[in-house]
Amino acid sequence: MTKTAGLGAFGGVYTPSILTILGVIMYLRFGWVVGNVGFVGALVIVTLSTLITFLTSLSVSAIATDRVVRVGGAYYMISRSLGMETGGAVGIPLYFAQALSVGLYTIGFAESVVIAFPGLNQLYIGLVTTIGVAILALTSAEIAIRAQYIIMAAIVFSLLSLVFGSSIPDVEPQMLAVPETRASFWSVFAVFFPAVTGIMAGVSMSGDLRDPKHAIPIGTLAAVGTGYAIYMALPVLLALRADTASLLENPLVMMQLSFWGPAILLGVWGATLSSAIGSLLGAPRVLQALARDGILPRSLSWLGRGNGAADEPRLGTLVTLGVAIATVCIGELNLIAPVLTMFFLTTYLVLNVSAGIEGLLNSPSFRPTFRVHWSLSLLGATGCLAVMFLIDPVATIVAAVIVLGIYFWLQRRELTATWGDVRRGLWMALVRVGILQLGQTVEDPKNWRPHVLVLSGIPRKRWALVELADAFVHNRGLITVASVLPSGSRTLAQQSELEDTLRDYLDKHGVQALARVVAAESPFVGAQRLVETYGLGAIVPNMILLGDSEEVSRRADYCQMLAEIHQAGRSITILRENHDLGFGRRQRLDIWWGGMQANGSLMLLLAYLLRNDDAWRAATIYLNLVVPAATAAEAAKQNLDRMLAQMRLGARSQIIVADGRAFDEILHTTSTAADLVFLGMATPHDRYAAYYESLQRRVAHLPTTLFVLAAPDFAFEEVLVEKT
Repeated sequence: MTKTAGLGAFGGVYTPSILTILGVIMYLRFGWVVGNVGFVGALVIVTLSTLITFLTSLSVSAIATDRVVRVGGAYYMISRSLGMETGGAVGIPLYFAQALSVGLYTIGFAESVVIAFPGLNQLYIGLVTTIGVAILALTSAEIAIRAQYIIMAAIVFSLLSLVFGSSIPDVEPQMLAVPETRASFWSVFAVFFPAVTGIMAGVSMSGDLRDPKHAIPIGTLAAVGTGYAIYMALPVLLALRADTASLLENPLVMMQLSFWGPAILLGVWGATLSSAIGSLLGAPRVLQALARDGILPRSLSWLGRGNGAADEPRLGTLVTLGVAIATVCIGELNLIAPVLTMFFLTTYLVLNVSAGIEGLLNSPSFRPTFRVHWSLSLLGATGCLAVMFLIDPVATIVAAVIVLGIYFWLQRRELTATWGDVRRGLWMALVRVGILQLGQTVEDPKNWRPHVLVLSGIPRKRWALVELADAFVHNRGLITVASVLPSGSRTLAQQSELEDTLRDYLDKHGVQALARVVAAESPFVGAQRLVETYGLGAIVPNMILLGDSEEVSRRADYCQMLAEIHQAGRSITILRENHDLGFGRRQRLDIWWGGMQANGSLMLLLAYLLRNDDAWRAATIYLNLVVPAATAAEAAKQNLDRMLAQMRLGARSQIIVADGRAFDEILHTTSTAADLVFLGMATPHDRYAAYYESLQRRVAHLPTTLFVLAAPDFAFEEVLVEKT
């Protein structure tokens, strides 16, 4: 729904932002900052912190002018760009940062009141003030915004009083003096940084803006520029008019330097109260957005409710009031400020990453009217991360653990978003680069990975095929599960729906695989078409896994399909499942060995890959070699053992003396207790159907068997043994 009424850039973004920037830190801690790091150090801190905020403002402006920004501000932007999990992982800490900010500002107000009137209790003043601010926010956001204009006038008046003031009598100003540092540069930076985080106050009001795309860039950048100009001027006044001791020991040193001291009290009271109001307006709206998107547990969905025509989050405001009261009870400004710094830097970091990735991918859907080069956004992200580690590496790691913990918690909940995000575009960009690079290189056996095309038909009827492919791949390559439908049985739209259904079925069964549904006049023709056309660039299935041909009447067509697939340079694996035994106990793999070339090396490789799967981890690989007489057994065993030791597969050699017995008899006697038998297949020839028929008779009544036909002209032995 288009918003026809609401706040503009000045009232909705600039005013809350600048009043939060020119807040408690400026009045009560700026003298302490200059006293600790000196005039030049203060200018460096102001410039560095404002630079990070400025770069983040550019990123925020780019995102805000690309899409509609609704309730939730920074959380809304991140979740619609990087996904719900990332948005929630940052949005929850962002909410607490803004909720804690309310306590920070009311503590500052209470501290200044106690300095002016020493007989009062700081805790009680802080609690009463916090409750009073909450009542104002609950009454009406519009009334609170209007009250800020009066507060802004008080701040301007206090700054003018400071400008036209004078030095403290009988003191030596510290202009350009290098003080004995009481606190480290980065600890001072951590205390000061919340002074420039006011842009979140305006962004968080996005749902109340008449035109967020116009208001957020103008209001945010104007507030950052105004704040920087004032913060660069203040160190000059403080350093020229006060000594180090006064700056360090007197939080309200500005009163001594002003033309009319009480004006500073009006300013600090106005600034702290306006900042508290801004945070108390913004935090509940972030909470409301989190609840409405289902980020919070279902038991907290009531936090998404709004009241009145303005949809004000009154329930969220009450919860935020509770957090703020708990913060006020802590009562220590210098303790709370660094915590806020970490939370805000984390939010800034992810906002910059969002804009940077959007710009870098150059997606057609990303068309901001306020364009920012992606390098500036990523520079801002890098600056945030670097500063976090410089301030406190341990706190940075703790913040990362919290954010990642929330991310994985949300990921496990499998939230479903109704919007698209940048992640698919990011993967598309990476895939594009990877495919183009692969197309320029020659395939090397050492980099071989199984990319399996499973011709399963309906997966639930031939699940063993999918299960075996998943065990072979085990996160090393790609699996595509394909079904061939009769021509004309489905429209293209219906085929697409079936692919989605197939993909969902695989996901529910924990198999990470692609799905493909095609139509053809016969399953064999469809399989050939898939082998011929399926894939992208150099990424094509290099191994076809299919079920055994059980219909004798279609055996010729089946064998013709095998010949076509083999000629296409693909490896073929055919699973002949013993339906009574399945995969048995998954403890014994029998390979019938005919040498390293072609089928032998591929069978060994597949057995090794299979045993790396959790379900097959306890299996033993037996390499079976038949020799005609006992005189050849010892030498054959030594050769096999030497080869297996070189391959490091953990397989065992088993030499079987024929003594005149036929191979079929030896096969059945030896492999009756196996759970999966590997047998090589001959290269397709003119009488292949008859050969395949004899193969069927050979393995009748055996446990589940895998026929293997290696791709021609591919040195699988080099995957196992280093080439010399």
